[in-house]
Amino acid sequence: QLQLVESGGGLVQPGGSLRLSCAASGIPFNYWHIGWFRQAPGKEREGVSCTSGSGGATNYADSVKGRFTISRDTAKNTVYLQMNSLKPEDTGVYYCASTPYGTTCHIRGSGYPYWGQGTQVTVSS
Repeated sequence: QLQLVESGGGLVQPGGSLRLSCAASGIPFNYWHIGWFRQAPGKEREGVSCTSGSGGATNYADSVKGRFTISRDTAKNTVYLQMNSLKPEDTGVYYCASTPYGTTCHIRGSGYPYWGQGTQVTVSS
């Protein structure tokens, strides 16, 4: 059964760090693309980062470049999102999603048919 489970969210002060995890099961993990998305209250969902299967190309939203790092642990079937220098505008529910489609990953929400339940990240003093 396909399942994506996020964890690692929480409350952190501005400038702090968090590492989110997305544990995947029921998919050929090495070959599928995994993306991270977030949604703040009253705002549309936006793409944050993604990692491509079979090669590992990555992509980041301009708003997180230089602060966030995505990585894939194939032994654990887990994708991580290391978030540093967090800002209040990073607050939101973070979701991971997976897709077998396309040659490389993208951070448009469309085209990802499988989603986790989300984990809350709050950046506040």
